[in-house]
This record gives sequence, structure tokens and C-alpha cells, in this order.
Amino acid sequence: MLLALLLQTFALPPFLELRVPKPPTVATAEHGSFLAYELHVTNFASQPMILKQVEVTTGDEGRRTLLIVADSGLTQSITRPGAGGAGDRATVAPGALVVVFLWVPVDRRTPPASLRNRVTVEQGSGDSVRTQQLEGPAVPVTLETGGGGGGGGGAIGPPLHGGPWLTANGPVNEVGHRRALIAVEGSATIAQRFAIDYVKLGDDDRTFRGDSLKNESYYAYGSEALAVADGIVAVVKDGIPQNVPGPASRAVPITLETVGGNHVILDLGGGRYAFYAHLQPGSLRVHPGDRVRRGQVLGLVGNSGNSTEPHLHFHVSDGASPLGSEGLPYAYDSFEIVGHCRTFGSGCERAAPVVHRGEIPLANVLVRFP
Repeated sequence: MLLALLLQTFALPPFLELRVPKPPTVATAEHGSFLAYELHVTNFASQPMILKQVEVTTGDEGRRTLLIVADSGLTQSITRPGAGGAGDRATVAPGALVVVFLWVPVDRRTPPASLRNRVTVEQGSGDSVRTQQLEGPAVPVTLETGGGGGGGGGAIGPPLHGGPWLTANGPVNEVGHRRALIAVEGSATIAQRFAIDYVKLGDDDRTFRGDSLKNESYYAYGSEALAVADGIVAVVKDGIPQNVPGPASRAVPITLETVGGNHVILDLGGGRYAFYAHLQPGSLRVHPGDRVRRGQVLGLVGNSGNSTEPHLHFHVSDGASPLGSEGLPYAYDSFEIVGHCRTFGSGCERAAPVVHRGEIPLANVLVRFP
């Protein structure tokens, strides 16, 4: 009765929850710094609402606008957990949750200490359509990317030698890694938020030479996976047979235990863990509890687990679980960019090497490590 009276008397704000599960950390790449995070929008009203716009501002008194996403750009940034691509993704049904994936450019020299998210929504239809805005709470921003062992800041070393390595499925707002929101043990996280699949290219921009059904034909196969920093081996998984290369070939059923294939997780300190996936069975050279040094060989690149061809999947997260943790940005102390591809191994253009320091490579970049 009281709620009905309030609705008749006052224009109440939208009954929405705006939540950022993992506050962002500033990351820096080839074209500048950015914040990659997710805004969860839950409708607590009995009527649907349509998301029309999301505005990201600084959280200080000056309130500078950092990003506005609307129209088709907003629709493409939204997923509805459990609903796939069905229906209008911008419509938030009663009791439903939508996730807005945000990629916010910031100034590397003066990144914001916090930010706020303001949404514009529509309710009703015809003559009764009502447009409202709601601003969420301030979200803290971590200003520095952590790095090496012992929990200190700074950049990490390379996970591989040489190149050129294509950063397949690398950081960008639209790729599968970025949007792999997975519920593990009662908590939904994105461990692969900044993950990269490193595949090695030949001069012809192909990833193999000879028989495409043999792992040994792939340039990445047998490459050494390297410790990116001093650390302690937290997890080792070995004994998973390799796949025959191909989009649908898997040697074992894919579960939470086998998805990463033979893998190593390093505890870098400071709540940061480096994950190396899809290694060759029997090639791992470390055991849980081992102390390793930066540059030490951990194992050899293979094609095990949820993998279509030999490559190294690498990411950093805040826990020792391949999927049940939150992905964190990282920065390599040095690498060269030697070209770019439009897509996976297609439309590649080589270029004179340019050294980049203190950055993470983005998707479909050709890099070479020391």
C-alpha cells in the first residue's frame, strides 16, 4: 500500500542495482592507457527497463566524462548471462541481470583515482514512456599494474622467446576471453579478462608448415614457456594427452580440471598468479612448491586441453584457479611490435620493429620477445 502511494506521489529513481564486481586497474597498451571492467545492472522492478546509455565519469568533484556508450555501441557491449544472443540485449527484464563490458580510455599521466557509472533507462510504452537516470557508487581505480615476484610493482618478463608471436584472442572489448564470465564455486568471475593465446607465425603468416593434423607441424610446438618473474609454483597439472589439431578435436572431455590442459600456475606474490596453459604432457619441469627464477623454463608449448592447435595461453589473475579468479592487467618490461593482423593469421602486415616498454599487447599484434 505504501509503495503504491509513493509511486503515485513521487518520481522514484529506477529500481536498479549498479555494481562493479571487480574494480579496474589501469592498463597500458600500444595506443594508450585504458580501464577494462564490467558493470552489472540488475532490475528490481516489476516492469522491464531498456538501457539507452551508459556514461562513465571520474569520481571526483570535477566529474569529467571519460566515455559515453549508446545505441548500437551499447547493445554490442551487453551480454545477458544464460540468454545467449536471444532477444534485445538492452532490455533488462524484471529480476534479470545484464552485463555491460566497458573499455574506457584514460590519460596515462593522470588516470582517475575513482569513477562513476551513470545509466539512462526507459520504462513504459507509448504515451507513458518515462526516461530516467541513475548514478552508481564511486568505484576505486588501482593506478599501477603490479608485476614481479614478492608482490612488488613493475613489469614482468616475457613468457616466451623470439617470435613473431600473434596475440590471438588478446585484450580487446569484443573477444571471447574478455567476455568469459564463468561461475565457479558460486562466484562469477572473468579470469581471462586480459588473456592472450600466443601462436607463432611463419613468413607466410600461417601457423604451420606441412601436415596440419600433426602438432609437430606448428611453429609454436615445443617452444619453451618461461617464468615471467621470480615466484613459487602453486599448481601443476600434467598427464593430459594432446589433441589432434582442429576446431572440434579434443583428446579428453573438457571439464574445469582439463580445460587448461597440462598447465602451470605461478604465485608471483602480492595476490597475482600467472597461468600457462596447453603444455605438452611430460614436458613440465617444475613441481608444486618449487621456487623459480625469472626466465626459467617451466615446460614446452603443446596442444592439450581446450585447444585447437599448439599455442600458449597466458594470463595473470588474482587466484590460483584457471577460471575461478579475476583477470588482472600486466605489463611486459620490453617487447617489439613487428606487425599487425586484421584477424587470426589473416591480413597481416609486417613492419619495422618498434620497442615497447611497460605495456600489454592487444589483440592480433605481431610481437617479438627478447
